[in-house]
Order: sequence, then structure tokens, then C-alpha cells
Amino acid sequence: MTTGERLASFVAASSLDEMPGEVVEAAKLHVLDTLGCGLAAQGLGEASYAASAAQETATSGPATAIGVTHGLPAVEAAMVNGILCHALDFDDTHPGSVVHVSAGVVPAALAAGEIQAARGGDVLAAIVAGNETSIRLGMAAGGAFHARGFHPTSVCGVFGATAAAARLRGLDAQTTASALGIAGSMASGVLEFLADGSDTKRLHPGWAAHAGLMAVRLAAHGATGPVSILEGDRGFYRTHLPGVDVDIAARVEDLGERWLTPEIAFKPYPACHYVTAPIDALAQVLHEVPLSADDVAQIVAFTDVTGEKLVLDPPEDKVRPRSAYDAKFSLPYCLAYLLVRGQVDVASFTDAAIGDPDVLAVTPRVTYEVKEYASAPDAFSGGVRVLTRDGQALEAEFRYQRGSAENPLSAADVQAKYRANAMLALSASTAAELETAILHLEDEPDLSALAALRNARAREATAVASG
Repeated sequence: MTTGERLASFVAASSLDEMPGEVVEAAKLHVLDTLGCGLAAQGLGEASYAASAAQETATSGPATAIGVTHGLPAVEAAMVNGILCHALDFDDTHPGSVVHVSAGVVPAALAAGEIQAARGGDVLAAIVAGNETSIRLGMAAGGAFHARGFHPTSVCGVFGATAAAARLRGLDAQTTASALGIAGSMASGVLEFLADGSDTKRLHPGWAAHAGLMAVRLAAHGATGPVSILEGDRGFYRTHLPGVDVDIAARVEDLGERWLTPEIAFKPYPACHYVTAPIDALAQVLHEVPLSADDVAQIVAFTDVTGEKLVLDPPEDKVRPRSAYDAKFSLPYCLAYLLVRGQVDVASFTDAAIGDPDVLAVTPRVTYEVKEYASAPDAFSGGVRVLTRDGQALEAEFRYQRGSAENPLSAADVQAKYRANAMLALSASTAAELETAILHLEDEPDLSALAALRNARAREATAVASG
């Protein structure tokens, strides 16, 4: 069997009854977290172009998109939700693969589930199958995709979205393998947004979800795709990572035995994962030794080589973010904001916030050191050394970022994050009803609870800033 055929067999046979309880519980929390992130983006008025573009043709359908009052065709709904759920960079990531897993898989699965009038348990099984697919494809390459300028959330995520949609459509293993083969020709997404802070990154999981549904639809109607799409001479890894030795076959040997979904990390901050550990390290220093911005001469941030490229290099571009989204990829900005304003949250990345002169006065004082925490990206490690004007050198460091499997957020933490996010766009009662349905998704006869997402509305900017 090729790797694609091995994955397809796993996906087609996946059943919630055969998945460990902790895997199912983790999957539900990630669905909840993902929808909360999308609702927060809607509440903040982010990426409104996604819904506008999807509604341009005035075509209706059975699938639900956040903030769209009527149903949309599945591919459009999945695209809107994928974009919104990633728009704030508050959504989950698997450390070893550096894939934002749920932002691509969950929108594809929910849209496919609505089309098929699927039971909640089947949707959960499809989400886990999609998660395991995206993660394993990303882990086979580690940080190599980033090094080549590709965004693994998109190039790997399209396979996970395809897997989830194929499972819900009930495709057999052979047709699922064709769908994955088709998805390989849709695997795209580059990191050039880092040059100017433009919007393309947030589009990537939306495209992955959209493309995954289309790949499944085409395969279901008889289109074929190469079953050697992953390891072939002109396949995914050879074209995207030429010269890189990738052993994808080894990554699928334990499918159905070892489950990676619980390893997906939740985000405590709405910014690139590589800022989390340094932010928490600075927070720890400030908790132990209260300091004002005037007390600090320099902050030295610690990160690995991938973190350097994403949130610290080139230094001159990071001290003055050009857009709110750009600020999410600036460790100097995030650390300066925490020092000056005492917290980092969704209000830290508004257009008004990134022009704060007190914060921008501190960003030039942030430098960095690169450390090798592991041979490949594995836990978004990091820390800080704070040098004070009176000669103190204060350090803190986290080997595992908060929210990772090794330094986890509790279920209560994740639920609290969801509520804070969801209530930026929904009433407290509607947010609570949706939360209950997602946390008991395996018992739901259908996905009618998603109708709550259509009520999501943007809040006034002043209300967001005041919390």
C-alpha cells in the first residue's frame, strides 16, 4: 500500500467507538475552542471580506457560516469558517508539525456533516481522522515547510480537511485515496505575508477546507487522483521539499494505535505560538519583581531558529508593526505591550493598540538569542532575560509553552477562553447553549446547534477595548 492508501483505509474505517475516551474529549474541546476563535473574529469585525465574497453569487445552501444569517453551499461555508477561525491567530497548533490543525479540519467536517445530515458522533470521528492526517503529514517534515516558505497549515491541512469530508461522505478506501490524491494538487499556501503583514495567512485554512470538500466531491463523482501523491517522484514531498529526506511511511505505521489529537496545543494568546513562552516568562518575571517600562533597559528574548524567522527577523520590521496582524508576529511588540499595559489579549491587536506610543517606545529595547531546544520544532519553547536600569538581570524560561500537552490548559481554562471569545459575538445564553451542544457532540442527533453561529454579530470597537 502507498501512504495515501494507508491513510485512506484508516479514514474510511474510523469509528468513534474505537477511539480512546481522552481522544474524543480532546477533540470536542478543540471544536469548542475553534468555534470560539471564529466567533471572536466575527465579534471584532475581522476578515469580513470572507462572508462578503462567499455571498457574492447570492447562492444559498445547507451549511452554516459564522455571521451569515442564511445557509451557504458547503464549500463557501467551510471557507468562511476556516478564515474566521484562524483570523485572530488564536486557534490551536500541533507543535511537532507546526500545523494549525482545527482551523482547516473542523470547518470542513462541520460543512460536510450538515450536507450529510450526520450525527454528532460521526462528525467527531471524522474530525479525529482529519486531525491525525494533517498532523502526521506535517510531522514528517518538521520545520522544513516553513524553511521553504510554505505554510503547513494549508499544504498539510488540505489533506486533513479531505480526510474529514471523505469520512462523512462515506467514501470507501479506494475513493478516499483518490480524494487525497486530488487534494495534493490543491496543496498551496506560502508565507510571504510576513513581508508586509497582509491577509493571506488567515485565508490558508479556509482554502484548505474549501479544497478538501471539492476534492471529495470530485472523487465521489469519479475523478481519480494519484495514490502515490505523498511519496511519488512528482508527489507532495518531492515538489514542496526537494532534497529533504522525508519518511512519511513511518509516520502512518501506528495509525489507530497511537493518537496525536491530544497533543494539539491550545493558545493562551491571540498571536503566533512562538510568542507564548516568552510572554509567560516576562509575566513571571514581572510577578516576582514588579517593574515599570522605565525600569527596564533591555529585554532579551529566547527562541529557536523557526521562532526567529517568524517573530524576530528582520528586527527593524518587528519594532513597528505595519498592521494589527503584523503585530501578532512581532515578539518585540508583544513583550512591550505586556510590560506597558500589563496583559496581552484580543484588544492588544486592534489598529488603535499597535499605534500606542508608549508601547512603541519599548519595542526597540527588545533583542534576542537563538537557542536549540530540540532538533525540530516541538513545543514552542522560549523565555526572556530582563536587564534593569539598576543592574539586575532577571530570567525566566519555559521548555514547553502553556497550552501544550506537557504544560496544558485545563478543560475549564479552554471553556473559559471559549466563553470570553464567543460572547464577543453572541449573547451569553446563546454561547452557553452552543457550548453544551459541542461538549456533548457525540450524543447530538444532528448539527442543528450550529444555527447559533448565524446570530453572531460584530461588537462596537469601544466595547471590545473595554472588555
